[in-house]
Amino acid sequence: MDNAANRLKARQTRHRRLRKKIFGTDLRPRLAVFRSALHIYVQAVDDIAGRTLAASSTVELKKSLKKTYSGNKDAAKAVGTDVAKKLLGKSISSVVFDRGGYVYHGRVQALADGAREAGLKF
Repeated sequence: MDNAANRLKARQTRHRRLRKKIFGTDLRPRLAVFRSALHIYVQAVDDIAGRTLAASSTVELKKSLKKTYSGNKDAAKAVGTDVAKKLLGKSISSVVFDRGGYVYHGRVQALADGAREAGLKF
């Protein structure tokens, strides 16, 4: 098994371990993050009903972001701000942050900071 496969398996193990403790409801949804090489995605999930309440990504915001690159911390912060505005529009002000097994650093941290600055509490 190569290094990329080992890293993926380790991340998935961390994510499963986190998901044992993290659970989203309709009043306090789980803010789930997925990070790829080029983009970052986030969605607010109600685990009881099994539905997504709001979602955002750099793919969705590509026109408003800088043309050069959408996989940086500034883009991640914009995604966090966007999803926070969508949730606040639905009268949801508190969430549970699910970092998806990723280290709370870089783009994941920038996304969380953007959501906090826009008014979400977690």
